[in-house]
Amino acid sequence: MGSSEPAARGADSRTVADLTEDELIASFLPLLPVGRHVLVPSGDDAAVVAAPDGRFCVSTDVLVQDHHFRLGWGDAADVGWRAAMQNLADVAAMGARPTTVVVALVLPRRTPVSWVQDLARGLGEACAPHGVGVDGGDLSAGEQIVVAVTVHGDLGGRHPVLRSGARPGDVLAHCGDLGHAAAGLALLTGGRHEPAELVGRFLRPQPPLEAGPRAARSGATAMMDVSDGLLRDAGRLARASGVVLDLDPLGRSVPEVLAALEPAARTLGDDATRWALIGGEDHGMLATFPPDADVPAGFRVLGRVCHADGADAGAVLLQGRPVRTEGWDHFHR
Repeated sequence: MGSSEPAARGADSRTVADLTEDELIASFLPLLPVGRHVLVPSGDDAAVVAAPDGRFCVSTDVLVQDHHFRLGWGDAADVGWRAAMQNLADVAAMGARPTTVVVALVLPRRTPVSWVQDLARGLGEACAPHGVGVDGGDLSAGEQIVVAVTVHGDLGGRHPVLRSGARPGDVLAHCGDLGHAAAGLALLTGGRHEPAELVGRFLRPQPPLEAGPRAARSGATAMMDVSDGLLRDAGRLARASGVVLDLDPLGRSVPEVLAALEPAARTLGDDATRWALIGGEDHGMLATFPPDADVPAGFRVLGRVCHADGADAGAVLLQGRPVRTEGWDHFHR
């Protein structure tokens, strides 16, 4: 399980109980980027953010200690990175560009100040290269660490790409990792830290944020972030669109998808294909495109969209056979 308390780093041995709330904020605020669309940044009761086309996308996610992360795995900067990236991917999957996030943070009183500062560094490392600001939030004391992030995104005048737009005949394609985070989690759970690249993909996922707006410009008919596994999220897209999705299996990309996973699968006696199909938290983009469209660079064709006959709507096929849309679920195992 790892330590139940955050590890202090650096020379600062204070805990958050040694500071006032204002002092704690002052210790990490300079580490956070300010968004380019922000008119009034942190410091008032609310930030003010411009919405250039009159609309904005908004989404929120939480990371809960010992449920989404363990303190013995990686460091606070990794937690900050993950908290940011899982949110940035959500608005990218609508075809939008993320612009700003706000963060609510629950901390036990024993939490080292240096851990909070490292969390802020991780948030900044994830957000700043994309021009995203960390522009407000809230602090509270509690029994375990909770990081809640809300992200806003700019559609740039385009229509949002919804889950419900897939049409029979469309091509199904994916951009990003499949199964890498699941493999990294399995390695950490088994007490292993190699291959380091896969462990790193769990601690710091690399969602293809630019792929979302690029897919929208290329005429994507439906799209979503794959956060809970390919099969589960494909089922969600199929249900929203009232269609059947046929994976054949993983299109013609099986060797490419599985090559990075197989060494870890052999080490752990696990199944690389299973990780690719039901492993979550890679935050790739799953999208459908008209059959005559040019699938954007970086997307792999995985299958096609088929007509649904009544009760078949929402089904996912693998090699022509219906499969259970398994994947991550917060409440059911």
